[in-house]
Amino acid sequence: MNLHHCTTKAPEGWNKKEIKKEFPDLMARLDEWQNRLYAAGNTAVLIILQGMDASGKDGLIKDVFGGLNPQGISVTSFKAPTEEEKAHDFLWRIHRHCPPKGRIHVFNRSQYEDVIVPGIAGTLSEKETAARMKSINDFETHLEQNGTRILKCYLHVSPEKQQQRLEERLSNPRKMWKYDAKDWKEAARYGQHLLWYEKVMTGCDAVPWHVIPADKNWVKRQMVGTLLEELLVRINPVYPGIG
Repeated sequence: MNLHHCTTKAPEGWNKKEIKKEFPDLMARLDEWQNRLYAAGNTAVLIILQGMDASGKDGLIKDVFGGLNPQGISVTSFKAPTEEEKAHDFLWRIHRHCPPKGRIHVFNRSQYEDVIVPGIAGTLSEKETAARMKSINDFETHLEQNGTRILKCYLHVSPEKQQQRLEERLSNPRKMWKYDAKDWKEAARYGQHLLWYEKVMTGCDAVPWHVIPADKNWVKRQMVGTLLEELLVRINPVYPGIG
């Protein structure tokens, strides 16, 4: 995987006005598919969202998943591990938030933070990195074999757009709550983050990745919503009858 060859812009031929007009219809279809998934109760869906700071994960979750029935969906954001979490294996905190059948769970960051963050910090050896990536492959394969369908999306933002969005957190009162001085330090490591995302995408491919251009919000919400619809169509949950 070479992310330098992947665009962060809107796909060629995409018309913003037409895409935005289509989005409510897409959401209506997703609502129906979610109802079927919940009623059938035999398959779970796990959405994994990864991306650098200011790639728009929070906004995407609000735009796409905020319009679904809250009884059948939940969102978990993974920050730095707590002391309790560090006392267990690195997948313990992940597994306990995986969805039961009939539900959709969204991970805002995930098990990949436990490879990328220590990888950039230099606290994982090559052997330890390889072992964690193998564990992740085995874990995701185990979930898939036991009725959980996984959709993995990397929100690919350009350094220019990332910088712009971070600056907005200094000037826009509605976004100031997101400000964290550490974000600027991490933004300066854009190339290192890109390199480590390429490593995990290559090394953790038991379930395929989808690279989502993230410079435009209307693009990423349409793409992720469409990928979710395609997944639900393949699952094809059916309303159960009486008795």
